[in-house]
Amino acid sequence: MNDEIIRILIVDDHVVVRKGIKALLATEPTLEVLDEAEDGLEAVSKYEELKPDVLLLDLLMPKMSGFEVIRELKGKYPDVKILVLTSFAVDEQVFPAIKAGALGYLLKDSQPEELIEAIRQVHQGESSLSPSVARKVLQEVFQPGEKPLSPDPLTKREVEVLQVLAKG
Repeated sequence: MNDEIIRILIVDDHVVVRKGIKALLATEPTLEVLDEAEDGLEAVSKYEELKPDVLLLDLLMPKMSGFEVIRELKGKYPDVKILVLTSFAVDEQVFPAIKAGALGYLLKDSQPEELIEAIRQVHQGESSLSPSVARKVLQEVFQPGEKPLSPDPLTKREVEVLQVLAKG
C-alpha cells in the first residue's frame, strides 16, 4: 500500500457535511484535509492557495456553482483532480460535471469506504463513479438520447471499465 499523504480540500455549502467528511477522513492516516470552503468562489481561491491533491466538490453552492468551479480550475490547472460529492444523480448534473472535467462523481449516500476509495482513485488519475452514475453513463453510451454525450465514442476498454463500475 502506498503511504503517500493525499491532501484534500472539502467544498460544500453545508457545514455539517464538511465537518462530517473531515471527521471521517481524519480516521485515515494517508488522507489529510487541508481546509474547507463553503462556496464556489472560496473553493477556487483556496485551491489556488493550497494546491490540494484532490478537490472534493459539491455541485449546488452559492456564489459559484460546482460546474463553474470545475470549468474554471480545469481551464487554469488542467491536471486538477476533482471528485464530485453530491446528492443528485440526474442527467443534467452528471454529464455536465463529467464533461467539464471531474474525474469522479459520488453520491452523498455512499458508504464511507466508497468515499475513501474514490478519493484514492481520483488521486491516481482514475475515474470513480457511483454505481448508479456509471449505469447512467452506460445507458447514454448504448442508448443515446437526442443529444449525444460526446462526438467521440468510448473505446472498448472505457466501456469495459464503465460496466465494471456499474456492477459496483
